Amino acid sequence: MVSKRIATSLLLVLAMSAFGARLAVSAEDDATDAAMAGIHAEAIRADMRFLSDDSLEGRGTATRGHQIAAKFMATRFERLGLQPAGDHGTYFQSVPLRKMLLDAPHTSLALVRAGHPETLRLGSDFVAEPDPMRAVTSVEAPMVYVGFGVTAPEQHYDDYKGIDAKGKIVALAYGAPNFDSTIKAHYSSFEIKEQNAVSHGAVGMIVLDDPILERMYPFTKIARDMPAPHFAWMDKSGRPAHYFPELRGRAFVSLATVKRLLQGSGHTADEVFAAIKAGKTASFALPVGAKINFATRLEDVQSPNVVAKLEGSDPELKSEYVVYTAHLDHLGIGAPVKGDKIYNGALDNASGSATILSLARAFSSMATRPRRSILFVSVTGEEAGLLGSDYFATYPTVPKSSLIADINIDEVLMLWPLHDVIAFGAEHSSLGPVIKRAAERLHLAESPDPMPQEVVFIRSDQYSFVKQGIPAVMPSPGFTTGSPDLDAAKIFGKWEEERYHEPQDDIDQPGLDFDAAAQFARFAFLTGIYVADDAQRPTWNKGDFFGERYAGKTAQ
Repeated sequence: MVSKRIATSLLLVLAMSAFGARLAVSAEDDATDAAMAGIHAEAIRADMRFLSDDSLEGRGTATRGHQIAAKFMATRFERLGLQPAGDHGTYFQSVPLRKMLLDAPHTSLALVRAGHPETLRLGSDFVAEPDPMRAVTSVEAPMVYVGFGVTAPEQHYDDYKGIDAKGKIVALAYGAPNFDSTIKAHYSSFEIKEQNAVSHGAVGMIVLDDPILERMYPFTKIARDMPAPHFAWMDKSGRPAHYFPELRGRAFVSLATVKRLLQGSGHTADEVFAAIKAGKTASFALPVGAKINFATRLEDVQSPNVVAKLEGSDPELKSEYVVYTAHLDHLGIGAPVKGDKIYNGALDNASGSATILSLARAFSSMATRPRRSILFVSVTGEEAGLLGSDYFATYPTVPKSSLIADINIDEVLMLWPLHDVIAFGAEHSSLGPVIKRAAERLHLAESPDPMPQEVVFIRSDQYSFVKQGIPAVMPSPGFTTGSPDLDAAKIFGKWEEERYHEPQDDIDQPGLDFDAAAQFARFAFLTGIYVADDAQRPTWNKGDFFGERYAGKTAQ
């Protein structure tokens, strides 16, 4: 039996240990709070002001304006004492791109009915997808409608069941069936749809407009943007990434053209649109074929990612990296809207770029740095198809196995006070509890995806890391405003309609709340430091859809 004196001594030791632990936690919290206190609304506003200035000409991929923006980011990182982590000891990773410009006078699409062609008008009835390998591509073949074009065995779903697509052009809908929102996002990916079409023997693809897609991004805007360059990134063998040469023509057709295409099929456009909305499409043969002749001007160009490193403090864990990404590019110079032709991209995504600069400033200010290293990657070509992030995630400038998580910042909606956050993709990995912990510390609520139909999870750079098996998340301000007089859904809807991908997304637009932006940046900082300091690296949840598909790729 332990004597009373010994017992008292043990209790004293335990009490002192607990007190010491509380002191350590308090000191750690104080250091974190001090770093967050250095995140200022004014700095975010100033960086956004420069990055979205007219002189950068909209930061189009592989343009002079984007090059200036990349040099700005690099010099900011250098000033903060971050190490270069790009190619050859620089801050830049050069991304090889194939630039494609549609040769409109030599591009045509016709529906072929009973041997008679019905010529469609480029820009009014259809838009063409340039081919990254062939200056001229053509195909004429029968057509079949294959619903969403999805084959998902684990969901017991197959749009191709009972349909012979071999040697045919497949017509399909945007989106995917009503699976879980992020699984739906995965199957909405055109890369997945194209791969599936090729596996079923298709030789071309035509995507159908529908009322849901029309509300998200109208055909008129897609047609307006058609003359802008398209890009594909080139792999180490000199081939375009995710390219399927079997598809000898890809196009997108308007609502009116969909009605023409369905004539004589026994199915009306309204019937097909209702099935798309319900997520329960039915496939069927079409009474028309299509004749495609597309011409493209090809050019090889380069555009940089900017990569900077803050080395961690733990002798072992510093060889692992938490990655912050934000895309630096926007749409460049385009068709004039209300007399303005520079698509400045203030919220999309000068806001994210300014945010990762504020995060870099906060991390670099800490006397004791995080245990793991932090990579700040300002990526190119997001608007052109997640190109810079896909290239970096495939060919990272550090060992791929050392990348443990990506936190992507895109389009910080600083249009109302911050009361909650949405974390796209957090439910798939152990990043979920981290998000919850960071939100609670800042007294923020965590909200679900308010617009699963827009498949946000695959539409920004975090998805490039997911496809390489790296847990990733895209945090975003939520839609709670704290005031009955502020309806975030209406504010966002109005912004999307009037300013999203328009020249009017500039620094002078009304309603920007930079205090909300700074608070959101503090939340993103907490998320990163919790991951960086955790003894365990993030893991996919057991049985997770994305973990089971991609987790093994980090070892490649």
